[in-house]
Amino acid sequence: MSTLVAFHAHPDDECMAQSGTLAKAAADGHRTVVVYATRGEVGEVADGFLDPGETLVERRMVEAQRSAAVLGVARVEWLGYRDSGMMGTPENDDPRCFWRADGEEAAARLAAIVREEAADVLTVYDVNGHYGHPDHIQVHRVGVRAAELAGTPQVLELTWDRDHLRTMMKAAAEAGASIDDLPDFEAAGIVFGTPGDQITTRVDVRPYLARKRASMEAHASQIQDTGPLLALPEDAFSSALGTEWYIRRSAPPGTTDTDIFTGL
Repeated sequence: MSTLVAFHAHPDDECMAQSGTLAKAAADGHRTVVVYATRGEVGEVADGFLDPGETLVERRMVEAQRSAAVLGVARVEWLGYRDSGMMGTPENDDPRCFWRADGEEAAARLAAIVREEAADVLTVYDVNGHYGHPDHIQVHRVGVRAAELAGTPQVLELTWDRDHLRTMMKAAAEAGASIDDLPDFEAAGIVFGTPGDQITTRVDVRPYLARKRASMEAHASQIQDTGPLLALPEDAFSSALGTEWYIRRSAPPGTTDTDIFTGL
């Protein structure tokens, strides 16, 4: 069996985009490891959500462990950088934040874990970090370099199928569904995801949607991000989140597969 190291920016980033793949890999007998660049210090929570004296970082680290337990993740690690916040915010200027991190130093930290695990597969984000978030872009940069340092056999960029999401949003609107709570990236001028014809790997995670939903629910402090999706009926939830998408780096043109471990 193989080992997968999944590199993410913040606790909860794995739940919507990759939790099905993580659950499937663990169920198939592979070892799964999640590495977070930051502890999500800049996340928002409702007033009164945290217990007296509890910090957001403490809560988000607990939530990450709960998600890992649901998904069968064997190990959770933290690179130790600070959340950079959204692009253009004051948090970007904090010298401790991931966006400001020295790329070689950060890549060396990640590569040490990848080597220790003798990982066969490392997943990072696409070149735009899904939607231009500075920490997500840095995950791509640092992750790609770490794979070079560690000599990782397979590197895949976790992404979203932009064409699929457009189709789903249109179908939801035509069906009369309320999608007011979902972000309108195009209206905001944000480039989201990847065109479908650039995606190499589509993983069917429908058998693992109960675990995916539980992973999303584990990150309760960030429910403002996942709530609209959790409220979807089961068939709509399956249509929206039943596939997870990747770009296999250095794959020949026209490559299509259905398993991140293909080629090992």
